[in-house]
Amino acid sequence: MMMGFGFWGMLLFWGLFLALVVGGLVFLLRQATGTRSPTGRGDGAALRILDERFARGEIGREEYERIRAVLER
Repeated sequence: MMMGFGFWGMLLFWGLFLALVVGGLVFLLRQATGTRSPTGRGDGAALRILDERFARGEIGREEYERIRAVLER
């Protein structure tokens, strides 16, 4: 008979270790490639909303251009 956790303990340890390694690699790759925006949404949602507001006439051209310049920085 095995002492301690035996097979299940080793399986749990290696599973957690693998999850930690994969999570660390994903984190490092995201940091290195810069795929995250300050808001966490790198899909251009803010610019799309701004375009929609301008198209509906909610904001004028000057305000649109000023906000767009800020968002593109």
